[in-house]
Amino acid sequence: MPGAQERILRRRIANVSNTKKITRAMELIAATRVVKAQQRANEARPYAEHITQVIQDLAAGGAEVDHPLLRPVDAVEKVGIVVLAADRGLAGAYNSSVIKAAEREVQAARSEGREYSLVTVGRKSKGYFSFRNYSIEASFEGFSENPSFEDAVAVAARVVDLFINGGCDRIDLVYTRFISIGSQEVVVRRFLPLEDEATIAEGGDAGATAGFEFEPSASAVLATLLPRYVESRIFAALLDAAASELANRQRAMKSATDNAEELILKYTRKMNQVRQDAITTEIMEIIGGAEALADDRESPGELILHHLDTEPFLELDHRHASGPSRT
Repeated sequence: MPGAQERILRRRIANVSNTKKITRAMELIAATRVVKAQQRANEARPYAEHITQVIQDLAAGGAEVDHPLLRPVDAVEKVGIVVLAADRGLAGAYNSSVIKAAEREVQAARSEGREYSLVTVGRKSKGYFSFRNYSIEASFEGFSENPSFEDAVAVAARVVDLFINGGCDRIDLVYTRFISIGSQEVVVRRFLPLEDEATIAEGGDAGATAGFEFEPSASAVLATLLPRYVESRIFAALLDAAASELANRQRAMKSATDNAEELILKYTRKMNQVRQDAITTEIMEIIGGAEALADDRESPGELILHHLDTEPFLELDHRHASGPSRT
């Protein structure tokens, strides 16, 4: 029985050791990729800042802001929700946090009597909402860890079409904002409609465009830049989500590796204890067998012969051996 327990523990130690190798490798891969994802997010940020500044300058310089993306909303009857999650799991609470936040938005829209439309990015969000029979307007997958600008353009085009032609009065974006390697937070932000003219012009410099002439007009340039602005915001959110996913996966895999080491130590101690118990049992069996053999040699018959005085019999045998005495 102790031998069987030892074999089971050895098998468990081997399985946990193999799992530890996998989680350690995934941790190192995620640690390498999260640095690159953070660099990409930082490199894309100046583009978004500059295009925002150009739009502000155009609005402050007198460009008329009349674009479907800026149409005012009096009463919101239908809400579009864009969920940025991951294609894979093993990232701790990353996917569940984003999905739960999006589900709360859907339930809030339902409780207020509003309709909703879901746009999912990532297999995990699509699988979750499909399994629970939520209505999904569009889904994108396959690029959560390494999104490209073309992916952002495709998502932005579908979202803009949903806002302009799909009857949505408001689009909310649900994703995980990357703050640092050790800190990320789930945010829900209004994506469409964009800020009105007063908000865009706030902080803009009217003198920045005073010395420029625009062809065909400042309003036409602004109308062309607004879709690019939407795409840049989507791209920035995708990059933030990718960096957050990798950071969460790195932490999750590190925790899994640490837990595997604790299990290996626990099973090793248990195996040593079982082995020590088996050795102790064998020693006790050997001692018990030796004592039993000693008791068998000291049987009652042998004890009687051992304690019997045999000298008269020896004398008698001597007399018979020497023959009859002569008188």
